[in-house]
Amino acid sequence: MKKVLFGLLVLGAIMLAACGGGAEEAVTFDPVPAEFAGMTSPLGADAATSGKDVFTTNCESCHGPQGHGDGPAGAALDPQPKNLPEIAAQVGDDYLFWRIATGKPGTSMVAWKGVLTDEQIWQAVAYIRTLK
Repeated sequence: MKKVLFGLLVLGAIMLAACGGGAEEAVTFDPVPAEFAGMTSPLGADAATSGKDVFTTNCESCHGPQGHGDGPAGAALDPQPKNLPEIAAQVGDDYLFWRIATGKPGTSMVAWKGVLTDEQIWQAVAYIRTLK
């Protein structure tokens, strides 16, 4: 009887391990190119106020009002727009500036450099940092 119970416990543990236990895969980010690495915002704390306007005009249609990737235009995109507050919690300002400036190949994230000034990109970065 003990052998049967032990066998069932071992079998159950193996089945749970095979299912992965519900753990999510770790998200990895591309390394920031040297020309952007270490960049920090030259703007003050009030930059997020102006950044809200930049975000609303240029980003909200895809990323949604809180940056969760749920904007009306984003619904038709493949892959879906990213959840910006989640990304912002894991990366530096240099990463955010780089991605906004140059876009991301293989996605619908376009390069905003040339459309937005560096100051406007930094304002957007500051605003993204306020999103929850």
